[in-house]
Amino acid sequence: MAVGIKRKRVGEAQESSVSLPQKTIKSASEAATPVKVISVPEAMEPQLQRIAASNRTPFEKRVWTSLCQIPRGHVSTYGLLSAHLKSSPRAVGNALRRNPFAPQVPCHRVVATGGALGGFKGKWPRDGEGITIDEKRRLLRAEGVRIDERGRVLGTPWAGFV
Repeated sequence: MAVGIKRKRVGEAQESSVSLPQKTIKSASEAATPVKVISVPEAMEPQLQRIAASNRTPFEKRVWTSLCQIPRGHVSTYGLLSAHLKSSPRAVGNALRRNPFAPQVPCHRVVATGGALGGFKGKWPRDGEGITIDEKRRLLRAEGVRIDERGRVLGTPWAGFV
């Protein structure tokens, strides 16, 4: 299925729609399937173009494009993202681990289901600490995400994937 991107400008009612170049499935009559429209902030346009132009797998591109929907200051979970993509949390985590566009393509906004920070840059520390987890914590706090003294994200995970 081809994927289109619908961008919302903050404070404006206008939206633009751009189709990402992906493999289009043709029916027996050679008609293309309808384009799926995804709503993302206009500020993510450069990242979406970088994702589309990359030579990575279609699945990785779908995961990274979905990340662009998570609003600044919110987090989602590996489980919610994988359910949206009809995949597994481990497959999503592997795609996030290979994200060459971080932190602009915000893989730091994905946490474990229980609110633990999980991994970052392919590392899952044994004690929940380490330079990569410190960086993830710093990025999230800079966006206004609250983290308790045990290192768990507070609040309800964002699940508004389209």
